[in-house]
Amino acid sequence: MTKPLSEKLRSIPRIELGFFPTPLYKLDKLSEELGVHLYIKRDDLTGKNNFGGNKTRKLEYLLGAAKEDKCAYVLTYGATQSNHAMQTVWTAVSNGFKPVLYLVAVVKPDEERKANLLLDAIYDAEVHLVDIREGESYADAAERSRLLAKERMNQIMLAGASCYDIPAGGANAVGTLGYISCMNEIYSQTTHSGITFDYLYHATGSGGTMAGLVAGQKVLGLKTIIKSVATLETAADYEERMAQLAVDSLALLGLDELVQKSDFHVEKNFYAPGYEKPSPAATIAIKRLAKTEGILLDPVYTGKAFSALLHDIQQGLIEPGCDVLFLHTGGVSTLFAEKEIIGDITEPLS
Repeated sequence: MTKPLSEKLRSIPRIELGFFPTPLYKLDKLSEELGVHLYIKRDDLTGKNNFGGNKTRKLEYLLGAAKEDKCAYVLTYGATQSNHAMQTVWTAVSNGFKPVLYLVAVVKPDEERKANLLLDAIYDAEVHLVDIREGESYADAAERSRLLAKERMNQIMLAGASCYDIPAGGANAVGTLGYISCMNEIYSQTTHSGITFDYLYHATGSGGTMAGLVAGQKVLGLKTIIKSVATLETAADYEERMAQLAVDSLALLGLDELVQKSDFHVEKNFYAPGYEKPSPAATIAIKRLAKTEGILLDPVYTGKAFSALLHDIQQGLIEPGCDVLFLHTGGVSTLFAEKEIIGDITEPLS
């Protein structure tokens, strides 16, 4: 099945942005400590920017569509330290597009730009910061940012140019193709070794990565249980919408595979105290992986996802001897963000 799926993916307009396949290997020290066979898929190393991540895969298809539409600008959304926004910026400028960002200040940025905001500035991105007003939720401010962005897109069109609108996280049918491709890549990397993963853990926010992984799993007939660890509060219809997103993305490939909400396993107990707010469990997870294997995670996404994996092993929810894959989706530049985001990451473990 992997060859025809690869051929279908090649039929979609795409701009090559990264170095694939990304490494997949066993974490020997942690495997011994935890009593499972723990592997990692390094999508933090997608390239070509120094700070890779999952959005690079999505942006290959999203910018491919923007090029097909002959757009001069690309516009997207996120929080101020959005890794998606930063990856959109570098992929855009290096391929002749002008990037425009509308970023919600979940955490008020320091006066001196840091982390992804600093990188956005280095690339000369057009950045609009949207404050969360008193009485507003993040969702309210995000909706207001979309209205402001619509006004900017109208200005661009009146000036005679065109703009490609990318949703937060690149989570639409086109962007989701990136993680159908990733699941196909994982399948290709493990077929000859005989490894069949019992579980795959990853962080989920806007949901496109999750939708793509599950869509790819269904097409390839894999039995791996995909555990998607929510990094923010999700709506009641989250799984239902992601199932439809998976179906819509597969339709672009001419596939009519049925994906249902029951195909998703979303862990919703690990995002507290909130989005872009550090948790003690995530801090411990970040430090543990760093000190045993030398690999860095971030406090917003991958740290919380890895804390869920450690919790499930410790609670016996993952049986000893299982083959487990952790998908590292990047975001490590956030380690250089504001104190409110990174928390007590430099404090020694007690």
